Amino acid sequence: MRSRKDTAMRNRQVPHAEWVPFFEGFTRRHLGWLATVRIIDPRLGAQVEARDLPLEGIVVDPRGRGPISILLGSGASANVEHPIERPEQVWVEVTDEGAEAALEVLSAGGRKTIVEFRAAVLPEMVDGLAGEPASGA
Repeated sequence: MRSRKDTAMRNRQVPHAEWVPFFEGFTRRHLGWLATVRIIDPRLGAQVEARDLPLEGIVVDPRGRGPISILLGSGASANVEHPIERPEQVWVEVTDEGAEAALEVLSAGGRKTIVEFRAAVLPEMVDGLAGEPASGA
């Protein structure tokens, strides 16, 4: 398997009218995947909001007017909720094989929120593996 650095990527913009079904499907496909959330703010620079926490969900206002909320973590001490106020554009980074490697949300004022997965693989390659109990030895 090629690393993310060796894999060709392409970006696809998600039309605003498709945000609700896109994020519902994106959450189902990536539930429990380890994700890092980075913020790039024109005034404050780059920051890491969360690192290598399991994705619990991405929620968008069904009317498309409210914030997008990224939910990460498991257990009370590791939960992170990152709201993205005034989202304007959503982009998904896809490998040539079709795996979703990252998500970018551009907000009013030029702030970017980027969700990157530790590994970019096709969901069907790991389907049923996340969250299964380990067999006892």
